Amino acid sequence: MAADDTRMETGSQASSGDQGSVDSGFVSPSSSMVDLPRISLTRAHLKHLNKQLEALDPMDVLRFCRVFFPQLYQSTAFGLTGLVTVDMLSRIDAETPHLPPVELIFLDTLYHFQETYDLVDRVKARYNVKVHVFKPADVETAQEFEQLYGEKLWETSSELYDWIAKVEPLERAYSHLKVGAVLTGRRRSQGAARGSIDVVEVDDERGVIKINPLANWTFAQVKQYITEHNVPYNALLDKGYKSVGDWHSTVPVGEGEDERAGRWKGQDKTECGIHNKKSRYAQFLEQMARQKGQEVPAA
Repeated sequence: MAADDTRMETGSQASSGDQGSVDSGFVSPSSSMVDLPRISLTRAHLKHLNKQLEALDPMDVLRFCRVFFPQLYQSTAFGLTGLVTVDMLSRIDAETPHLPPVELIFLDTLYHFQETYDLVDRVKARYNVKVHVFKPADVETAQEFEQLYGEKLWETSSELYDWIAKVEPLERAYSHLKVGAVLTGRRRSQGAARGSIDVVEVDDERGVIKINPLANWTFAQVKQYITEHNVPYNALLDKGYKSVGDWHSTVPVGEGEDERAGRWKGQDKTECGIHNKKSRYAQFLEQMARQKGQEVPAA
C-alpha cells in the first residue's frame, strides 16, 4: 500500500445498545440500534478534505462536519473562538431542526475564573445547549483537589497538574461519550504549535478526529463576529484578557502582545496539555511510577 493510502482510523465506536444517528452519513435512516464503524481516512483523502475545506466559510465547514462525522461534539473552554462556533451551530440547528444538536464538553479544572463559570450559565441559557462537565477524578472542589494533591500543584508539578486536571478528564470524556470527532477553538493566528494546523486532523493516539473550523480566522475576525451577532463572552475580555484559562496561570495581555501571551506568562509553555501528544503524558506517568518505586522507605 502506498504511503498516501495509509488508513488513519479513530477508535471511537458506539456499543450495540446505542442508537445510530442519520446525520452521521454512516447509518441507514431505518436503523435504530446499530454499531457505527470506525472513521477511516487515507492520508490522500485527508489531504483532499483539507484542501476543499480550507476555502470554505466556517459555517459551511460546520455544515459539512454535522453530516459527515458521527459522534460529533465540541470541546470548549468558552473562549471567543469556541463561542463563535457555538453561535454558528445554533444557526445551523435552525436550518436543520431534524438533526440532533452538537453537545459541548467542558473541562472544569476547578480553577476557572468565576467570570468563566458565569459565562457557561449564560451560554446554556442563550443557546439551550447541553454541556457535559468533566472534573478531575474523585474530587468536586478545589479544596478536595488540594487535600489530595497538595497546594499549587500547577507550580510544584506542572505536567502532573495538566494530566490530572485536563488530559485525563478529556480522555474520560471521549471514552464516556464515545466521541468520534470533536470541534476545537484552535486557530493558526494564535501562533506557536497552532500556527500550522489543518482544518481536519487525526488524533490517532486518542482515537478521534479533530476539527478546527475557524483555523484560518484572525482574532479580529472572531471579535467582529462576536460583536455583530451579540454573542455572550467572558467579562474578563473587557479587562485586558484575550485568552482565558485557569485563574492561576492567566494574566491580561499587553499592548502588541499575541493573544495567548497571557497564558503561563514567563513559562516555557504554550499549551495546557489536551492538544499535546498523549504519549508525552504516558511517558511522564511511567517516569513518576519509576521514581516512586525507587523511593527508599524511611528507617
